[in-house]
Amino acid sequence: MKKIVDYRKLLGVTDAAELQELKLVYRGLMKAWHPDKFQDSAESKLEAEEKSKTIIEAYHFLVSIAPETRNQSFADYTLTTTTAAIADFEYKSQVLKVSFTDGNTYEYFDVPKAVYVKLVNADSPGRFARRHIYNEYVYRSISRLVATA
Repeated sequence: MKKIVDYRKLLGVTDAAELQELKLVYRGLMKAWHPDKFQDSAESKLEAEEKSKTIIEAYHFLVSIAPETRNQSFADYTLTTTTAAIADFEYKSQVLKVSFTDGNTYEYFDVPKAVYVKLVNADSPGRFARRHIYNEYVYRSISRLVATA
């Protein structure tokens, strides 16, 4: 997904980056782009504010999809995907957002449109998702963003 690639490029990390590396890179970039360092002109301060917001957003997003974060919440994820029914789902730009009856919501990235169409047309969307989506695509919880980096 373009968003993931762009955020990794912004922070200068690979897809194998661990939480500790993300944290170090994030802190270094925030030191360099902190708006308080750009007091010489309003324009440069505004640019630094925008850049720091983007860095913060990228960091939080990449932490939410990091393997360590997913491992921390894997038991809850498994419980939700095996016991809760799908309450609703939405597809936009290769991102499938699935809301469950237990209140959890997950985003799945790089889901092809053909897979989404099959989900919509499936006799049992829950069974289809368990077989073809839940363990096949990068996901993150958006109901409870959990990370302890």
